[in-house]
Amino acid sequence: MPRILVTGGAGYIGSHTAHLLRRRGYETTIVDDLSRGHAHNVEGFPFHRLNLRDTAALTAILREGSFDAVIHFAAFIAVGESAQAPELYFLNNTGGSFSLLEAMATAGINRLVFSSTAAVYGTPESTPIPEDARIAPVSPYGESKVMVERALEWMDRYRGLRSVVLRYFNACGADPESPLGEEHDPETHLIPLLLRAVLTSEPVTIFGEDYPTDDGTCIRDYIHVRDLAEAHILAVDHLLRGGASKVYNAGVGQGYSVKEVIRAVEGVTGRSVPFRVGPRREGDPPALVASSTRLQTELGWKPKYTSLAAIVETAWRFASRQAR
Repeated sequence: MPRILVTGGAGYIGSHTAHLLRRRGYETTIVDDLSRGHAHNVEGFPFHRLNLRDTAALTAILREGSFDAVIHFAAFIAVGESAQAPELYFLNNTGGSFSLLEAMATAGINRLVFSSTAAVYGTPESTPIPEDARIAPVSPYGESKVMVERALEWMDRYRGLRSVVLRYFNACGADPESPLGEEHDPETHLIPLLLRAVLTSEPVTIFGEDYPTDDGTCIRDYIHVRDLAEAHILAVDHLLRGGASKVYNAGVGQGYSVKEVIRAVEGVTGRSVPFRVGPRREGDPPALVASSTRLQTELGWKPKYTSLAAIVETAWRFASRQAR
C-alpha cells in the first residue's frame, strides 16, 4: 500500500484523516510538533515530533520514509488570533509550508494534498462559492493559506510537484468509529463551544447579530470531519493515479446561521444553550457556503453527514464522554 506522511496529524482533521488512512491500509506516518495537537491522537502510529520549519530534519524523514505522498495539515487556524498576531500565522502556516516544499523537492517527493480554507475567498460576491471565485482574504489566516496556494502553482510549473488543494468550510463533528473529536486549546469552533456551554451552564459568546443575514448571525457550511477525511483520501488517490493538480471546495453546500446551530444543539441535547452576544469578530464574513460540485463530480466524493442534527449528535457523544 502507498506510504503517506501526514503533517499536523495530531490535530483535529489531521488525526481523523490519519486514522481513516490506517483503517484503509495505507502506511501512515505522522509529523507534528504537538503545539496545538495531542499526543494521544498519534498513539500506534510511526511519529516524529518536529516543527516543519526544521527543514533539514524534515528532509531526512522524507528521504528515509520513501513516501509516495504528503498530506499537509500543520497550521494554526483561528481567524481572531491571526488578526491579533499575524506574524505568528505567516511564520507557522506560510513559513512551515515553504519549508515542507523545500524538503519535498530535495527528497524527490512530488505529490501533496494541502489543507486550505474557505477564508481565501474573504467576503464572497455570491453564494454558494465556486472554486473560481475571487480570492480576497480578509484575515491574516486566509492570506497565509493564499500564499501557499500560489506557491503550489509555481511548484507545479517549475518543479513538477502535483497538488490537490482542499478549501475547507467549517469542519465539525466526531468520528463514531474512533475516540477522536474536537479538542482545540483554546477552543474556537462553534459546535464544541455550544456543547461546553450546555455541559457547564457557562454562557458562550456569539460574535455579532447585526450581519446582513435573516437572523443577523453568520452563516457557515458545516462539513463533518469524517466526510472531510474521505475527501483527503480521494485526493491522494487522484494524485497516486497520476492526476493533475486541482483545487476543490470541501463543503456540503448548505449554510446554517449561528442561531440555527444553537437550535440544532438544543434539539440534540434536550437542553437550552446559555449564550450572550458580543461584538463582531474581526475577519468574519457574513456567509460562507460551498459549491462542492467539482469535488463530487471529479473525485466522486459524496458527503454522508448532510443533516446538521446528525453532525451535532456525533459531537455531543464525544463531548459527553470527555465530560465524564
